[in-house]
Amino acid sequence: MGTLYLVRHGQASFGADDYDQLSELGRRQSLRLGEYFAQKGVRFDGLIAGTLRRHKQTMAAILEGMNHAGEHLDWDGLNEYDSAAVIAAIHPHALEKPDSPERYRHHFRLLRDGLAQWMAGVVSPRGMPSYADFSAGVAGALDHVRANHYGQSVLVVTSGGPISTAVGLVLGTSPETTIELNMRIRNTAITEFAFNPKRHMLVSYNAIPHLEHPDFAHWVTYT
Repeated sequence: MGTLYLVRHGQASFGADDYDQLSELGRRQSLRLGEYFAQKGVRFDGLIAGTLRRHKQTMAAILEGMNHAGEHLDWDGLNEYDSAAVIAAIHPHALEKPDSPERYRHHFRLLRDGLAQWMAGVVSPRGMPSYADFSAGVAGALDHVRANHYGQSVLVVTSGGPISTAVGLVLGTSPETTIELNMRIRNTAITEFAFNPKRHMLVSYNAIPHLEHPDFAHWVTYT
């Protein structure tokens, strides 16, 4: 059996003009995860990441924390959907900056609705693939891991959408369940699969063992 660790990126810059970069806390979360892997003696035979900036920054900080040098494989099928485009597909008016709890909740209510309609093929968000093609990009990454890393340990850094989609593909979940899985993924959380050449098997989901000490309680984030 091989082991695949799917890691969501560290906290990005939600509400800022440029979301696609780690906050200072996001970098610390990622560095801490690398330190945790090193403490546990985890080493990776394969490194894969989406091509977004927050993916690359998270991967670099994890490797720094492990004191491990290595080149990763870029995989654009592991890139996140465009949440702004998903929301705009069902709510064409500009949203106010999510700078209060109510606006934050409103943002994610719209996102849930938009994701459900995108997954059902009801809407086609501007500049985005169909959900079938998005899902195929994630499935391609899983296929690559099975075909090329049997018996090895692989680290994949990506986002909540691809991770929840991967879990949905492996478990055969409904779209509604996949969306709820997506909404609950914490930054730098680990989702672990065991795999053989034929299939992946879910071992754990959304785990943050590197942040379990009380000193890190305020490091747990969702954006």
